Amino acid sequence: MKRNIIAIAIVLTIFGCQNAEKKYGSVATTEELSMDKAESADSIAAEKIIKTADMRFRVKDVQNTKERLSQAIKNQGGTVAEFSVESIIQETQKVKQSTDSLKEITSYRTEGFLVAKVPSEKLDDFTNTIAKMAVFVDHQSMKMDDQSMIYLSNKLKADNRIEAVDRINKLATKKSPNVETSLLIKDDYIDKKIQNISINNRVKYSTITLNFYQDNTIKTMIVANDDVYDYKPAFANRLWLNIVNGWTIFKEIILAIANLWMLFLVGIGVFFIIRYFMRKNKMAMDLATKNLIDGRQ
Repeated sequence: MKRNIIAIAIVLTIFGCQNAEKKYGSVATTEELSMDKAESADSIAAEKIIKTADMRFRVKDVQNTKERLSQAIKNQGGTVAEFSVESIIQETQKVKQSTDSLKEITSYRTEGFLVAKVPSEKLDDFTNTIAKMAVFVDHQSMKMDDQSMIYLSNKLKADNRIEAVDRINKLATKKSPNVETSLLIKDDYIDKKIQNISINNRVKYSTITLNFYQDNTIKTMIVANDDVYDYKPAFANRLWLNIVNGWTIFKEIILAIANLWMLFLVGIGVFFIIRYFMRKNKMAMDLATKNLIDGRQ
Protein backbone atom coordinates (compact mmCIF):
# COMPACT_ATOMS: atom_id res chain seq x y z
CA MET A 1 0.00 0.00 0.00
CA LYS A 2 2.77 2.38 0.87
CA ARG A 3 4.43 1.53 -2.41
CA ASN A 4 1.27 2.49 -4.36
CA ILE A 5 0.98 5.85 -2.57
CA ILE A 6 4.64 6.63 -3.26
CA ALA A 7 4.15 5.74 -6.97
CA ILE A 8 1.12 8.05 -7.27
CA ALA A 9 3.03 10.92 -5.61
CA ILE A 10 5.93 10.48 -8.04
CA VAL A 11 3.53 10.56 -11.07
CA LEU A 12 1.78 13.72 -9.79
CA THR A 13 5.12 15.42 -9.22
CA ILE A 14 6.24 14.64 -12.79
CA PHE A 15 2.98 16.00 -14.32
CA GLY A 16 3.19 19.14 -12.12
CA CYS A 17 6.72 19.88 -13.36
CA GLN A 18 5.59 19.52 -16.98
CA ASN A 19 2.65 21.93 -16.52
CA ALA A 20 4.95 24.46 -14.84
CA GLU A 21 7.33 24.26 -17.78
CA LYS A 22 4.42 24.86 -20.20
CA LYS A 23 3.16 27.78 -18.11
CA TYR A 24 6.55 29.47 -17.89
CA GLY A 25 7.09 28.83 -21.58
CA SER A 26 3.77 30.57 -22.35
CA VAL A 27 4.72 33.52 -20.17
CA ALA A 28 8.05 33.84 -21.90
CA THR A 29 6.33 33.85 -25.26
CA THR A 30 3.97 36.62 -24.13
CA GLU A 31 6.89 38.69 -22.85
CA GLU A 32 8.70 38.25 -26.14
CA LEU A 33 5.62 39.43 -28.04
CA SER A 34 5.31 42.43 -25.76
CA MET A 35 8.97 43.28 -26.35
CA ASP A 36 8.47 42.90 -30.11
CA LYS A 37 5.47 45.23 -29.99
CA ALA A 38 7.42 47.73 -27.90
CA GLU A 39 10.33 47.63 -30.33
CA SER A 40 7.92 48.07 -33.25
CA ALA A 41 6.25 50.98 -31.45
CA ASP A 42 9.64 52.58 -30.80
CA SER A 43 10.55 52.30 -34.47
CA ILE A 44 7.22 53.89 -35.43
CA ALA A 45 7.64 56.70 -32.89
CA ALA A 46 11.17 57.51 -34.03
CA GLU A 47 10.01 58.47 -37.54
CA LYS A 48 7.37 61.08 -36.75
CA ILE A 49 9.43 64.26 -37.01
CA ILE A 50 7.65 67.35 -38.46
CA LYS A 51 9.95 69.89 -40.11
CA THR A 52 9.03 73.55 -40.69
CA ALA A 53 11.28 76.22 -42.16
CA ASP A 54 11.19 80.01 -42.51
CA MET A 55 13.27 82.32 -44.73
CA ARG A 56 13.44 86.04 -45.47
CA PHE A 57 15.72 87.22 -48.25
CA ARG A 58 16.35 89.99 -50.74
CA VAL A 59 16.13 89.44 -54.50
CA LYS A 60 16.61 91.46 -57.66
CA ASP A 61 13.10 90.94 -59.03
CA VAL A 62 10.18 89.70 -56.92
CA GLN A 63 7.96 88.58 -59.80
CA ASN A 64 10.74 86.67 -61.51
CA THR A 65 11.74 85.06 -58.20
CA LYS A 66 8.15 84.00 -57.57
CA GLU A 67 8.06 82.21 -60.95
CA ARG A 68 11.40 80.51 -60.30
CA LEU A 69 10.27 79.41 -56.83
CA SER A 70 7.07 77.91 -58.23
CA GLN A 71 9.09 75.94 -60.78
CA ALA A 72 11.61 74.77 -58.16
CA ILE A 73 8.80 73.63 -55.84
CA LYS A 74 7.22 71.71 -58.70
CA ASN A 75 10.54 70.08 -59.56
CA GLN A 76 10.96 68.95 -55.93
CA GLY A 77 7.51 67.33 -55.97
CA GLY A 78 5.93 69.95 -53.70
CA THR A 79 2.98 72.30 -53.98
CA VAL A 80 2.36 76.03 -53.41
CA ALA A 81 -0.17 76.47 -50.58
CA GLU A 82 -0.31 80.27 -50.58
CA PHE A 83 1.37 83.23 -52.27
CA SER A 84 0.95 86.98 -52.68
CA VAL A 85 2.86 89.90 -54.25
CA GLU A 86 2.37 93.42 -52.90
CA SER A 87 3.75 96.81 -53.93
CA ILE A 88 3.99 99.37 -51.12
CA ILE A 89 4.26 103.02 -52.23
CA GLN A 90 7.00 104.86 -50.36
CA GLU A 91 6.70 108.32 -51.98
CA THR A 92 4.91 109.96 -54.93
CA GLN A 93 5.53 113.33 -56.61
CA LYS A 94 3.94 115.03 -59.62
CA VAL A 95 6.01 117.44 -61.73
CA LYS A 96 4.40 119.73 -64.30
CA GLN A 97 5.29 118.60 -67.82
CA SER A 98 2.93 120.83 -69.84
CA THR A 99 -0.38 122.62 -69.42
CA ASP A 100 -2.41 119.44 -69.63
CA SER A 101 0.08 116.78 -68.44
CA LEU A 102 2.19 115.89 -65.41
CA LYS A 103 5.10 113.55 -64.86
CA GLU A 104 4.27 111.24 -61.94
CA ILE A 105 7.33 109.88 -60.10
CA THR A 106 6.62 107.01 -57.71
CA SER A 107 8.98 105.18 -55.37
CA TYR A 108 7.65 101.79 -54.25
CA ARG A 109 8.81 98.59 -52.58
CA THR A 110 7.69 95.17 -53.82
CA GLU A 111 7.39 92.24 -51.41
CA GLY A 112 6.44 88.62 -51.96
CA PHE A 113 5.02 86.00 -49.62
CA LEU A 114 4.86 82.28 -50.37
CA VAL A 115 3.98 79.17 -48.35
CA ALA A 116 4.95 75.82 -49.86
CA LYS A 117 4.89 72.15 -48.94
CA VAL A 118 7.89 70.11 -50.08
CA PRO A 119 8.96 66.52 -49.35
CA SER A 120 10.77 66.46 -46.02
CA GLU A 121 13.79 64.62 -47.38
CA LYS A 122 14.28 67.39 -49.98
CA LEU A 123 13.86 70.35 -47.62
CA ASP A 124 17.60 70.99 -47.22
CA ASP A 125 18.19 70.88 -50.98
CA PHE A 126 15.28 73.25 -51.53
CA THR A 127 16.57 75.81 -49.00
CA ASN A 128 19.98 75.66 -50.69
CA THR A 129 18.31 76.38 -54.04
CA ILE A 130 16.52 79.37 -52.54
CA ALA A 131 19.77 80.72 -51.06
CA LYS A 132 21.26 80.78 -54.58
CA MET A 133 18.34 82.92 -55.84
CA ALA A 134 18.78 85.53 -53.09
CA VAL A 135 21.03 88.57 -53.17
CA PHE A 136 21.47 87.89 -49.49
CA VAL A 137 19.51 86.08 -46.79
CA ASP A 138 18.17 88.18 -43.91
CA HIS A 139 16.86 85.29 -41.85
CA GLN A 140 16.70 81.52 -42.11
CA SER A 141 15.45 78.98 -39.57
CA MET A 142 14.19 75.42 -39.35
CA LYS A 143 12.18 73.77 -36.59
CA MET A 144 11.84 70.05 -35.92
CA ASP A 145 8.77 69.02 -33.93
CA ASP A 146 8.84 65.45 -32.60
CA GLN A 147 5.29 64.04 -32.76
CA SER A 148 6.41 60.45 -32.15
CA MET A 149 4.85 60.00 -28.74
CA ILE A 150 1.56 61.61 -29.78
CA TYR A 151 1.43 59.35 -32.82
CA LEU A 152 2.22 56.29 -30.73
CA SER A 153 -0.39 57.27 -28.14
CA ASN A 154 -3.04 57.67 -30.82
CA LYS A 155 -2.11 54.33 -32.37
CA LEU A 156 -2.23 52.39 -29.10
CA LYS A 157 -5.50 54.04 -28.07
CA ALA A 158 -6.98 53.20 -31.47
CA ASP A 159 -5.94 49.54 -31.07
CA ASN A 160 -7.50 49.47 -27.62
CA ARG A 161 -10.74 50.86 -29.00
CA ILE A 162 -10.87 48.14 -31.65
CA GLU A 163 -10.63 45.48 -28.97
CA ALA A 164 -13.22 47.27 -26.82
CA VAL A 165 -15.67 47.55 -29.71
CA ASP A 166 -15.25 43.85 -30.53
CA ARG A 167 -16.03 42.86 -26.94
CA ILE A 168 -19.01 45.23 -26.71
CA ASN A 169 -20.43 43.98 -30.02
CA LYS A 170 -20.34 40.40 -28.74
CA LEU A 171 -22.39 41.32 -25.69
CA ALA A 172 -24.56 44.08 -27.13
CA THR A 173 -28.21 43.76 -28.12
CA LYS A 174 -30.44 46.14 -30.07
CA LYS A 175 -31.87 47.62 -26.88
CA SER A 176 -28.64 47.55 -24.95
CA PRO A 177 -26.94 50.85 -23.97
CA ASN A 178 -23.67 49.25 -25.04
CA VAL A 179 -24.56 50.08 -28.65
CA GLU A 180 -24.32 53.81 -27.95
CA THR A 181 -21.08 53.26 -26.08
CA SER A 182 -19.74 51.35 -29.07
CA LEU A 183 -20.59 54.25 -31.39
CA LEU A 184 -18.81 56.75 -29.14
CA ILE A 185 -15.72 54.55 -29.04
CA LYS A 186 -15.80 54.20 -32.82
CA ASP A 187 -16.01 57.98 -33.24
CA ASP A 188 -13.06 58.45 -30.91
CA TYR A 189 -11.17 55.77 -32.85
CA ILE A 190 -11.81 57.71 -36.09
CA ASP A 191 -10.54 60.91 -34.47
CA LYS A 192 -7.30 59.21 -33.46
CA LYS A 193 -6.87 57.76 -36.94
CA ILE A 194 -7.41 61.18 -38.57
CA GLN A 195 -4.90 62.78 -36.20
CA ASN A 196 -2.33 60.19 -37.17
CA ILE A 197 -3.09 60.68 -40.88
CA SER A 198 -2.53 64.42 -40.40
CA ILE A 199 0.76 63.75 -38.61
CA ASN A 200 1.86 61.42 -41.41
CA ASN A 201 1.09 64.09 -44.03
CA ARG A 202 2.98 66.76 -42.07
CA VAL A 203 5.90 64.38 -41.62
CA LYS A 204 5.96 63.53 -45.31
CA TYR A 205 5.66 67.14 -46.51
CA SER A 206 7.42 69.96 -44.69
CA THR A 207 5.99 73.49 -44.66
CA ILE A 208 8.30 76.36 -45.60
CA THR A 209 7.35 80.05 -45.37
CA LEU A 210 9.20 82.47 -47.64
CA ASN A 211 9.29 86.27 -47.41
CA PHE A 212 11.24 88.04 -50.13
CA TYR A 213 11.60 91.63 -51.30
CA GLN A 214 13.50 93.83 -53.73
CA ASP A 215 15.06 97.31 -53.58
CA ASN A 216 12.85 100.38 -53.92
CA THR A 217 11.87 100.94 -57.53
CA ILE A 218 11.33 104.30 -59.26
CA LYS A 219 8.49 104.42 -61.78
CA THR A 220 7.77 107.45 -64.00
CA MET A 221 4.73 107.97 -66.19
CA ILE A 222 2.88 110.84 -67.88
CA VAL A 223 -0.59 111.47 -66.46
CA ALA A 224 -3.29 114.05 -67.13
CA ASN A 225 -3.11 117.31 -65.23
CA ASP A 226 -5.99 117.33 -62.75
CA ASP A 227 -5.46 120.95 -61.59
CA VAL A 228 -8.35 122.94 -63.08
CA TYR A 229 -6.58 126.29 -62.58
CA ASP A 230 -3.91 125.39 -65.13
CA TYR A 231 -6.58 125.13 -67.84
CA LYS A 232 -7.73 128.78 -67.40
CA PRO A 233 -6.80 131.36 -70.16
CA ALA A 234 -3.94 133.86 -69.80
CA PHE A 235 -4.37 137.10 -67.79
CA ALA A 236 -4.96 139.40 -70.82
CA ASN A 237 -7.54 137.07 -72.29
CA ARG A 238 -9.27 136.70 -68.94
CA LEU A 239 -9.31 140.55 -68.49
CA TRP A 240 -10.94 141.12 -71.89
CA LEU A 241 -13.39 138.32 -71.25
CA ASN A 242 -14.34 139.85 -67.90
CA ILE A 243 -14.92 143.27 -69.53
CA VAL A 244 -17.16 141.72 -72.14
CA ASN A 245 -18.92 139.77 -69.45
CA GLY A 246 -19.44 142.96 -67.39
CA TRP A 247 -21.03 144.73 -70.38
CA THR A 248 -23.30 141.76 -70.86
CA ILE A 249 -24.33 141.88 -67.20
CA PHE A 250 -25.01 145.65 -67.46
CA LYS A 251 -27.28 145.13 -70.44
CA GLU A 252 -29.12 142.38 -68.61
CA ILE A 253 -29.69 144.76 -65.67
CA ILE A 254 -31.14 147.44 -68.03
CA LEU A 255 -33.42 144.87 -69.57
CA ALA A 256 -34.53 143.71 -66.12
CA ILE A 257 -35.31 147.31 -65.11
CA ALA A 258 -37.25 147.80 -68.36
CA ASN A 259 -39.53 144.96 -67.31
CA LEU A 260 -40.42 146.99 -64.18
CA TRP A 261 -41.50 150.28 -65.87
CA MET A 262 -44.93 150.20 -64.22
CA LEU A 263 -43.31 150.23 -60.82
CA PHE A 264 -41.30 153.29 -61.74
CA LEU A 265 -44.49 155.16 -62.80
CA VAL A 266 -46.21 154.22 -59.56
CA GLY A 267 -43.19 155.33 -57.61
CA ILE A 268 -43.09 158.70 -59.38
CA GLY A 269 -46.83 159.21 -58.72
CA VAL A 270 -46.43 158.38 -55.02
CA PHE A 271 -43.48 160.79 -54.82
CA PHE A 272 -45.45 163.76 -56.18
CA ILE A 273 -48.47 163.00 -53.99
CA ILE A 274 -46.33 162.90 -50.87
CA ARG A 275 -44.57 166.07 -51.96
CA TYR A 276 -47.92 167.84 -52.50
CA PHE A 277 -49.25 166.98 -49.05
CA MET A 278 -45.98 167.93 -47.40
CA ARG A 279 -46.03 171.37 -49.03
CA LYS A 280 -49.68 171.86 -48.14
CA ASN A 281 -48.99 170.91 -44.53
CA LYS A 282 -46.04 173.26 -44.39
CA MET A 283 -48.09 176.19 -45.75
CA ALA A 284 -50.80 175.54 -43.14
CA MET A 285 -48.25 175.52 -40.35
CA ASP A 286 -46.68 178.73 -41.62
CA LEU A 287 -50.10 180.45 -41.77
CA ALA A 288 -50.97 179.33 -38.25
CA THR A 289 -47.68 180.62 -36.90
CA LYS A 290 -48.18 184.00 -38.61
CA ASN A 291 -51.71 184.38 -37.15
CA LEU A 292 -50.39 183.56 -33.69
CA ILE A 293 -47.72 186.25 -33.90
CA ASP A 294 -50.21 188.87 -35.17
CA GLY A 295 -52.62 188.10 -32.31
CA ARG A 296 -49.96 188.70 -29.66
CA GLN A 297 -49.14 192.11 -31.15
